[in-house]
Amino acid sequence: MKILITGAAGFIGYHFAKKLLEETEWEVVGIDNLNDYYDPDLKRARLANLGVGKSEVDRVSSTYPRFHFYPIDIENGPAIRSLFEKYSFDVCVNLAAQAGVRYSLENPHPYVQTNVAGFLNILEAARQYGLKHLIYASSSSVYGNNRKIPFSTSDAVDHPVSLYAATKRANELMAHTYSHLFGIPTTGLRFFTVYGPMGRPDMAYFHFTKNILEGKPIKVFNHGKMRRDFTYVDDITEAMYRLLDKTPQSGKQNEGPDHAEAPFAIYNIGNHQPIPLMDFIRIIERTVDKEAKIEWLPMQPGDLEETYADISGLQELVDFQPSTPLETGLPRFIEWYREFYKV
Repeated sequence: MKILITGAAGFIGYHFAKKLLEETEWEVVGIDNLNDYYDPDLKRARLANLGVGKSEVDRVSSTYPRFHFYPIDIENGPAIRSLFEKYSFDVCVNLAAQAGVRYSLENPHPYVQTNVAGFLNILEAARQYGLKHLIYASSSSVYGNNRKIPFSTSDAVDHPVSLYAATKRANELMAHTYSHLFGIPTTGLRFFTVYGPMGRPDMAYFHFTKNILEGKPIKVFNHGKMRRDFTYVDDITEAMYRLLDKTPQSGKQNEGPDHAEAPFAIYNIGNHQPIPLMDFIRIIERTVDKEAKIEWLPMQPGDLEETYADISGLQELVDFQPSTPLETGLPRFIEWYREFYKV
């Protein structure tokens, strides 16, 4: 099997590529634009763990001969088409995106350029080159201010509260259109607050750990009255791995409020156990043996009070059950953080 992972230098992309290279014999191609939304050195460190050096960004990995990396942006349609033509991919896992709810309030244009226009390039390549399965990242953000708990893929998701969420919902609608018109099997994954080693510096748990260790105050929004379905990255990649050969079929009522008869499906991937934000902070405090200095703040625009994933769809399809409690996963992240930043 030949598989393309877009956003391969990103947090989830890196962990997923590593899992495939260590547990399968598949040929894996990764692309990433290595932008500076957050520290590119962290992205290059992930690539280095995959055997790709700074001067080897378009060559085969020195550690995994079946891994090839190219510094390609999904906004570059001709480059995407050339890659599909060269490798004749069986599966594409699209994880490339402009991430971040809060940044979308400040700089909206990259969200449309990458998440919408870039995703269209992936869909067009899938159509032109006969892709067998397109798996793509959506987000729990699409649920907006949904009052129903837990969040289910059968819930209506037509009221996003951030542009980031709107672009992720647009991805789902675009994928359905291409599944319906061209028979491309597509699976959308609504990720719930993914954390773990090599994580993204723009995420709250990263900020909390950094500031607590440095004795600086942390910003806690909505006065701490928030709950999150924190999901460890290894649980995420395991679910993704199990879905690779679960190609949606036409003529069946797949997951989703429209009961689409196209080869189209959407699943939540979460820990299925929302944790109060203050409990989360206490685990960090205990792990680093240091008390947090807290700056209490009101709710931020675009944020959600609670996220909670109904994962019954994945449980039924691939027997998915998250196996990493926060008390295990968060110390693993902190151990990596201390080692990586020499704290």
